[in-house]
Amino acid sequence: MATRHPKTYQLKIGLMYTKPPIWRRILIADSVSLPVFHQVIQTVMGWENYHLHQFRDGEVYYGIPDDFMSDTLDECRYKLNQLLKQEKDSIVYEYDFGDSWEHKITLEKVLPFDPADTLPRCIKGKGACPPEDVGGTVGYYGFLDAVRDPAHPEHQEMLEWIGGEFDPDDFDLDEVNALLSDHGRMGAP
Repeated sequence: MATRHPKTYQLKIGLMYTKPPIWRRILIADSVSLPVFHQVIQTVMGWENYHLHQFRDGEVYYGIPDDFMSDTLDECRYKLNQLLKQEKDSIVYEYDFGDSWEHKITLEKVLPFDPADTLPRCIKGKGACPPEDVGGTVGYYGFLDAVRDPAHPEHQEMLEWIGGEFDPDDFDLDEVNALLSDHGRMGAP
């Protein structure tokens, strides 16, 4: 049996249906488990992990199976390289089934694995993560309208709800990577 050598994946994670686009580009070991990959997505995107999630590869769903989602395969049994195998392959990660935040995850490059490299690592990104429980993309754009317009009837209420100001363009690469490193070598083979 041939020995499989680990690879590094360059992935683009884009929050679907957002304009301007909200996205992250990361480097990650190809052999991470889907539960670990879920944690990486939560961290780089800025979510708080309050809600359920699932991965979708075509018509196949991976997540935490229960009585309501009996067709869902147990994500603990799968690794990232079982879903994304070659460049341009993509899957969908859905977070918060109420707000239905769908993320398109595309394998941009397959790179040689460097054991000295700190993985996972975010190398680029754009846009702030929408607030939790804002109501999906429709609710998010309504929220943005309210916080941008002091004359909007919900302006003050939305600012209080968010805890102050909100900048939809805010993205801090160093902060994201510090959060990833706080989790240890999450995603290392």
